[in-house]
Amino acid sequence: MSNPFLPKWEYIPDGEPHVFGDRIYIYGSHDLPASDHFCDCRLKVWSASIHDPSHWICHGNIFRTDADSHAVDSSIPANSLLYAPDVIKKGDKYYLYLYIHKAKGCVAVANQPEGPFSILSHYQYTLPDACCDQGQFIDPGILVDDDGKVYIYCGFTRSYMAQLNPDNMYEILDNTYKENILPPLDASEDAGFFEACSPRKIGDLYYLIYSPKKGSRLAYATSSSPNGPFAYRGYIIDNSDHYPAGNNHGSLCKIKDQWYIFYHRMTNNTLTSRRSCVERIHILPDGSIPLVPMTSLGFEESLNPYDITDAEIACYLTGGCYITELDLFRRIITNITDGCVIGYRYFDFGHDNTSGEMTFHAKIRSCGSQCELNILLDDPVQGIQIGQCHIKHDSVHISCRSKKASGVHAVFFVIKQNISPEQSYFFQGRTLFDLEQFVFVR
Repeated sequence: MSNPFLPKWEYIPDGEPHVFGDRIYIYGSHDLPASDHFCDCRLKVWSASIHDPSHWICHGNIFRTDADSHAVDSSIPANSLLYAPDVIKKGDKYYLYLYIHKAKGCVAVANQPEGPFSILSHYQYTLPDACCDQGQFIDPGILVDDDGKVYIYCGFTRSYMAQLNPDNMYEILDNTYKENILPPLDASEDAGFFEACSPRKIGDLYYLIYSPKKGSRLAYATSSSPNGPFAYRGYIIDNSDHYPAGNNHGSLCKIKDQWYIFYHRMTNNTLTSRRSCVERIHILPDGSIPLVPMTSLGFEESLNPYDITDAEIACYLTGGCYITELDLFRRIITNITDGCVIGYRYFDFGHDNTSGEMTFHAKIRSCGSQCELNILLDDPVQGIQIGQCHIKHDSVHISCRSKKASGVHAVFFVIKQNISPEQSYFFQGRTLFDLEQFVFVR
């Protein structure tokens, strides 16, 4: 399954991935394609086999605050928005840590990782209510250490941590609360903490993955102790790198022998329609994690250029073009104007080194202007151009000959409008066409 790795109509941001048994579970918020606000009143969970992470199953709603939902507790306002959660296993139970917008956070419990979860308790603590964001425990991330101790990390613009009573999983133990465990917001743009704490223990090293001051990134800090201090090490991924920017939230997960970073991307020309994505990463012997680029791959090793590709899996969008949902079945790239670049990483064209040609075909909807779609490999500026399609004012299908490619390459479409200087005043910034699908044919 390519990025986004869930069915393309599903909007799950703030993903916390966990392996329980032989399945990967993704817990997160739930966005809507046409919403003007983050999240809604329900949390959903999807899972896949560790042996086949390209096929995901929806387990439905694991918790809801709808007025008619049996999950609503009298202490939780009906229809409260549910933001970034986390789920952890302790003993034979699974605990869901809820961030309820503008209400005190709480913990729910289930007998299986897909729920359903029922309220266990609000957090119990002797801290002043001003701590942990008025008791909301924003973006809670939970760590059960090897010795059975349980830690909660959270915060918005300021980071917090404390130890939970492992006997009940909701009581904050006295004298364990700490503030500013990550670099404060007024630190450098790279390091300063904004939100989205997510703890992991890898070997003997403790990691906190978080969204820094420039919130489109996921940064990480490490410590030799779960109590810190945590030192900023770098960032893992940046979803504003030649892509519509917005917040980011995710974490690390090891699936069999491979580590991944889970995160989300923006769609629908808004900050509030986010979809889950994933990239392979490498953790070096010193504990560092090199920055990885966004790709269209998801869990795939490579994409097949000879299969029809949906335009919406683009991982590189510049010039103002964006992905939008027309209906449950169709998502396109729209607002394509002069100078826009649309890119995909990575296609495997095979290893036929003989000379020859391919043809390129795309399903589009012209918006009444003429332009060119230039096909480049590896780089949108310095790459090798292998083809050029001419788009007429009424085109719905375009095709062109292209040079035969061999091996693995990124593919970029660079758009150039065919207008005279005299016409530029009238047509500058005009949408040229929408892109829905494309394919290479040998």
